[in-house]
Amino acid sequence: MRILPALAAAIVIAAPAAAQTGKPAPILTTSEAKDAWTHAVPEVARVTHVDLNLDVDFASRTLAGVATLDVLAAAGAKEIVLDVDDLDVIAVTCPKGKPLPFTVGPRDKELGSALTVQLEGNKQILIRYKTRPGASALQWLAPELTAGKRKPYLFSQGQPINNRSWIPTQDSPGIRQTWSARLTVPAGFVAVMSGDRLDGEKGQAAPDGKRSFRFRMDKPVPPYLVAMAVGDLAFKATGKRSGVWTEPSMLDAAAHEVGDVEKMIDAAQALYGPYRWGRYDMLVLPPSFPYGGMENPTLTFLTPTIITGDRSNTDVVAHELAHSWSGNLVTNATWSDSWLNEGFTTYFENRIMEAVYGKERAAMYADLDWDGLQRDIKDAGGSDAATTRLHGDPGATFGQLDYFKGSTFLRTIEAAVGRAKWDAYLRAYFDRHAFQPQTTAGFLADLRANLIKGDKALEAKLELDRWAYQPGLPGNAVHVTSATLAAVDAKLAAFNAGGPAAAVQPTGWATQQWLRFLNGLPRQQAPARLAELDATLGLSASNNAYVRSAWAELAIANRYEPALPGIEEFVKRVGRGLLIYPIYKDLMAQGDWGKPIARRFYESARAGYHPNAAAGVAKIVGAE
Repeated sequence: MRILPALAAAIVIAAPAAAQTGKPAPILTTSEAKDAWTHAVPEVARVTHVDLNLDVDFASRTLAGVATLDVLAAAGAKEIVLDVDDLDVIAVTCPKGKPLPFTVGPRDKELGSALTVQLEGNKQILIRYKTRPGASALQWLAPELTAGKRKPYLFSQGQPINNRSWIPTQDSPGIRQTWSARLTVPAGFVAVMSGDRLDGEKGQAAPDGKRSFRFRMDKPVPPYLVAMAVGDLAFKATGKRSGVWTEPSMLDAAAHEVGDVEKMIDAAQALYGPYRWGRYDMLVLPPSFPYGGMENPTLTFLTPTIITGDRSNTDVVAHELAHSWSGNLVTNATWSDSWLNEGFTTYFENRIMEAVYGKERAAMYADLDWDGLQRDIKDAGGSDAATTRLHGDPGATFGQLDYFKGSTFLRTIEAAVGRAKWDAYLRAYFDRHAFQPQTTAGFLADLRANLIKGDKALEAKLELDRWAYQPGLPGNAVHVTSATLAAVDAKLAAFNAGGPAAAVQPTGWATQQWLRFLNGLPRQQAPARLAELDATLGLSASNNAYVRSAWAELAIANRYEPALPGIEEFVKRVGRGLLIYPIYKDLMAQGDWGKPIARRFYESARAGYHPNAAAGVAKIVGAE
């Protein structure tokens, strides 16, 4: 489709502080900012605001209602192209009710369909639609899959491109939009969303005994950050600007686990400037939530697997909070540059942890991330593998390399220029690009203009282009080591030399110490040795999901069948990809022994998985 330059120019010069000026956030028009995962052509016509009015129906597992889209179109533009995926579009009209011609294109397996609407001069369009029960962003949980086991539960997960299955809009991170919503839910349910609450905790009375809840996000955000949940939810404050939502039976434990969040907010603001989103609340979801956390503005979504009673997994909270700057405030324009979200955030997370808990605890997290980085590079095929690049095809980077290699890159820059200079740069960077999309090329250009400033020696020392565009790990990479983990390494060496499991004495260990020990064990162990480990350290009975997952990997590597019942129970109860994908992969790698077990586990567990997780496991076990 022809690009109309008039709109491109208008968008590019939009003010950086779009949320404050009322102007739309900019659209980047460089070749690197072209998003392969959207049907939209935002240079011709783009969405600037979405208003949703939806009814939540647990019986049919559908949402139904109207999306009203504000449109900014170039002079002469005839149509706007939106993203949808398995949505039933019933009608499209202008504000006065006149039908507008539209077509829904063929469905692409990855991208869904293009919804093309003839504008006929309108700056606003209304789309009446209904979702389908299998919408990829939505998980409808039966009561037995919740903590309270009394009421069903619904939640959404939009990243990276799943929101097109419940919101007809331009579903690309580079097309930032403001939004508002009204959700109407059955009596006795509470709705929450990733925006400002307009009706308090109880909502408003609606017809047929229902309740409606209104929300608003007046800052332009990438569409994947629109999120909602509906269930038997209660709230507890954790500070003056923060609190936690979850099911009533989990509320006290969840509030205790995230109780340091106010300290984290203070630390983050001291580092990189004001928190610009108002409140920072958290929603602890049922165990089927597929991620550790999701950085939805004003309402971070969290997995209950972080709740271990000792706050040793609060790095997840710090990570999602850090996204309020890196990801939510300055966002990768396309998923080819996801490291701009995740690498920056992993680095920032570690700085928050250091400020709140001290240098050694931060070093422990960084050292463990280094282990993950080395493991991912090896599993990707080595340092020459294309999937070890930071910038590349969308979704192609192996494992958590966006997180680990990206954060190591930024830590390497910090070491080269000094922390004070680096912090000043980053704070100004977030200010310069607030509420805007960004590319790798854009970041490097900003770095050169505002930090390197023509210093050829520094440019050569940093090897920026090698970090960003080449595979593997440059030789200047900074590895932070931890004395705490070094002590674990000593116990690990003693055990590997034949010492007894009783000498390990893990009392008081944080998750990271457990992972260092379990992941450092040789993959080949005698059955008696595995039985000793399990009996002495209580691995199969651990209430720490990270420990259970790491133990499962070790047991599977040895085809240790006594562990299988516990592993099956675990993968049926937990739907977090980080914890279950390795288990399924390891089972499949065991050939004729493991493949039927993996497929049997999946068949018994998939009903409780989010569609994202179910699709991920299905791909692993060959059951797509």
